[in-house]
Amino acid sequence: MPRLRRSLTAIASLSLVGSLTACGGGGDSAASAPGVTADSILVGTHQPLTGPAAAGYSTISPATKAYFDYVNANGGVHGRKITYTVKDDGYNPANTQKVVRELVLKDKVFAIVNGLGTPTHTGVLDFLKTNKVPDLFVASGSRSWNQPEKYPTTFGFQADYTTEAKVQATYIEENLDGKKVCFLGQDDDFGQDTLRGLTQVLGEDGVAERQKYVTSNTNVAPQVGKLKAAGCEVVVLATVPGFTALAVGTAARLKFAPQWISTSVGADLATVGAALGDAAPLLEGFLSTNYLPSAFDSDDPWITLFQKINKEHNGDKPFTGNTVYGMTAGYLFVEALQKTGKDLTREGLLETMASGELDGPGLTSPRYSEDDHAGYGGAQMAKVTGTSQDYFGPVYATDDRESTPVKVFDGEATAPPSDGIPSE
Repeated sequence: MPRLRRSLTAIASLSLVGSLTACGGGGDSAASAPGVTADSILVGTHQPLTGPAAAGYSTISPATKAYFDYVNANGGVHGRKITYTVKDDGYNPANTQKVVRELVLKDKVFAIVNGLGTPTHTGVLDFLKTNKVPDLFVASGSRSWNQPEKYPTTFGFQADYTTEAKVQATYIEENLDGKKVCFLGQDDDFGQDTLRGLTQVLGEDGVAERQKYVTSNTNVAPQVGKLKAAGCEVVVLATVPGFTALAVGTAARLKFAPQWISTSVGADLATVGAALGDAAPLLEGFLSTNYLPSAFDSDDPWITLFQKINKEHNGDKPFTGNTVYGMTAGYLFVEALQKTGKDLTREGLLETMASGELDGPGLTSPRYSEDDHAGYGGAQMAKVTGTSQDYFGPVYATDDRESTPVKVFDGEATAPPSDGIPSE
C-alpha cells in the first residue's frame, strides 16, 4: 500500500506565525493555553450523533476516542492524558454553531478535532479563526478547509472531493468510455466540489444529467427518475451514507440499474448495507474511491492495530471504514502533539501541522505545508463483491487544481510504530 513521502527543505514558520498574529493569534504559554494542564489536554468536536447523517458517522468519534484511550493507557502524550468532548449537532448548521461556541467559550477546549460536515463546519470557520482555536482534521472533503491565508488555523483531513472525483473520472475514461455519465450530489460544497473534479477530467459535456438533493428531504424519487429518463449509464454520487442507500433503493424500485460510483464518505459497505437492510445485495458491483487502509484488509498492519484497539477500547463494535477513519484522525492528532513537544501551545501545534512531517495511515501522506492545508492527496478505486469491499488498481495522486494531472502513485508503504503510538 503505497504512501507519499513528502520532503520539505524548509518551512517558513514565521509566515504562519505572522498570519496567526494578524487574525488575533498569539503565543499562549503552556500554563495559559486553554484546555491544557500539566497532566491533561481537553479537545472537542461536533458530530452528527443523531439526524440525517448519523448512520455510520455516529461511530466515528467513538473510534477516535478509543484511540485516545489507548494512548492514555500507555502514558499519554508527554505525560498528558487526552480528554475528547463530543457534542451532537444533528448535522444541523445552527446546532453546530451553538455546540462549538460551548466547546470554545464554556468548556475552553485546546482544539477542535475532526468536526464533521460541510454545511455544518462551514458556519464555524470565522468563529474558530477569531478565537485562535486550532481547527484540525475537518471531517469533510470540502476545499473550504484549504484556505491558509484566510483560515490559518484550519486544516483538512480526507482527500478533498475534487481529488476523489478526478480519480473516479480517470477510471471512467479508462474503463467506461462511451457510457453516459450523470451525477447526483448534495446541494452544497460537497456536491459542487465533486462535480468540479468530474468536469475537470471529463469536460463540461462529459456529465450529461446533474441532480441534487437536500438532507432535509428524504424523497429522492424525482431526482432518480430524471436520471433514469436521461438514459444515464453511470451515476456518480456525492451523498452521505443514508442518501446513498436512498438513491440505490429508489433506483431499484424504478427498475433503474446504472453503474454507481461514490465518493468515500457515502460508500462504506457496512454503513450503507445496514441502511438498505435486506436490499443490501443491490450494492453488488458498487464502485467508490478511498484514501485510507481498507477495513477489509486484515493483512494491513494499520488495520491489525486498529482492530486491536477497537476490541480493547471500543467495546469490540463492528469494525468498518468509519472506525478506520476515526482512529486515523486520532493517530494524526497524537502525532502532531508528540512532534509539538511538552511545551504545548496552540501556535506550536499549528506550526507542526504546517511542517509537512505528519505521516500516519493512508494511501498517500497528507499534503500539509504552510501553503497547503488540504488532507490526503490521492485515492484508489474499490468495488463491492458479495460482503467485501476491496481495493483494486493503482493508487492515484493528484489535487484539486485543474492543472494537476492524475498520475499513478508509486510511493512506499509505511508500517505503524511497534506500539501503535507515534514518536516525537
